[in-house]
Amino acid sequence: MTAVSRVPNPRPAEFVRIERLGGIRRNLILDRPRIDVECWSDSEEGAEALCSKVRAYVLAMAGKRGTTTVYDVAEVSGPMWLPDSESGQPRYSFAVEFSTRGTELETA
Repeated sequence: MTAVSRVPNPRPAEFVRIERLGGIRRNLILDRPRIDVECWSDSEEGAEALCSKVRAYVLAMAGKRGTTTVYDVAEVSGPMWLPDSESGQPRYSFAVEFSTRGTELETA
């Protein structure tokens, strides 16, 4: 599975696009990003299956991730059928918000 931030050209038969749609930074180290996840495949069934798999991974992301801690993952929009208007390629989408805590940067 390929995960990207922009639709590739040429398009692979199956890929996932992850994009930050907003969210708020509470202070220097606390953030609450809203993330849109889009899953393309060569069939509606394939896109739905990919979406289900990626959704399970995303919803299980709580914990330490490098220098960032993910405190919770909240689904704000469940899976929806959203065929790509440009290509007609089958696509499913969902959205989540994360509560994260990074670390302060050391200054010299």
